[in-house]
Amino acid sequence: MNQIQRFLSLDVFRGMTVCFMIIVNTPGSGAQPFSMLEHAAWHGFTPTDLVFPSFLFAVGNAMSFSMKKFALMKDSEVLFKIFKRTLLIFLIGYLMYWFPFFHYNEAGGISFAPIGNTRIMGVLQRIGLCYGIVSLMIHYLSTKWLALLSALFLIGYWGVLLYVGDSTDPLSMTGNAGHHLDQFLLGNAHLYHGEGIPFDPEGILSTIPSCVNVLIGYFAGKFIQEKGKGFESIAKLLLVGVVLVFLAWCWNFAFPINKKLWSSSFVLITCGLDLIIIAALIYLIELKSYVRWTGFFTVFGKNPLFIYIVADLLLVIVNTIFPNSDFNVWINTVLFQAIAPGPVGSLLFAISFMLVCWVIGYILDKKKIYIRV
Repeated sequence: MNQIQRFLSLDVFRGMTVCFMIIVNTPGSGAQPFSMLEHAAWHGFTPTDLVFPSFLFAVGNAMSFSMKKFALMKDSEVLFKIFKRTLLIFLIGYLMYWFPFFHYNEAGGISFAPIGNTRIMGVLQRIGLCYGIVSLMIHYLSTKWLALLSALFLIGYWGVLLYVGDSTDPLSMTGNAGHHLDQFLLGNAHLYHGEGIPFDPEGILSTIPSCVNVLIGYFAGKFIQEKGKGFESIAKLLLVGVVLVFLAWCWNFAFPINKKLWSSSFVLITCGLDLIIIAALIYLIELKSYVRWTGFFTVFGKNPLFIYIVADLLLVIVNTIFPNSDFNVWINTVLFQAIAPGPVGSLLFAISFMLVCWVIGYILDKKKIYIRV
């Protein structure tokens, strides 16, 4: 059995992550989505909060395969590849927020979109930075040092937030140290404004603990390759996953689980759940050979970053081509909310949009086109 078949569970995990990321990122307009399909307002946890850290975990899984070839390369070649990919992913993410680089003005003409108001950090930017940081760590450090630094990242981040932020409420949205750092280095104009105030949930400081999601994903992928797909491997993955979830629950009392802060307890609970999910997938796919359903998700898993970019830009492109009509609002008004008013209609749109993205991925897969970013 070849390596792709042997570790089909990892491909399915990556594809499931992209699939659900599209669904939660693209709710239909006209109704409030189901609460489980929205992020926690601040402290707390919903299933949606698991999606992005799972993508980082999947990046670590993939690195457990791809990093092997670096051992046979010169340092200069390794550094060039790491920095090139990091910069490319970061730049694509940045340009996506600036896209389509112009807007229609009230006179019906076209005005250039000012770069001075473009968000600098974001989802792809965090993926790129985490990839770069973790790649360098894996290439130059031993497993022992990787484990020690992971613990230091989580404990150190907790300490920085507690003792450097506002003394009255160091874990608030506007009082935490990460927010102050983003304001100082980036400025309010370059932060995310979706919370009603300038605040970036993918800020500079919280990128540090998010690297641990990638590292634990890397360790999980490496463990699966070395130990195989037996019951012992599944049991160990489950055990570590349960322990991490328990530790997160304990830590939550002192450092609340918070996706937008990317708190250390949030890292533990998401990594723990990811390990449990991976163990379940290995059992179902590798041991029980329940594979008929996997093809749907592997379509996403073969072009994950590209399909994510397509999903993020597709509606923007449609609305740019037809500037007098918001496609999301129009199709939800005349179709999805008419068929199923409320959150069900919102979910149906999200699923339909995900399927459109799947078709694009399916066509690429059939043509053997795999776009590596």
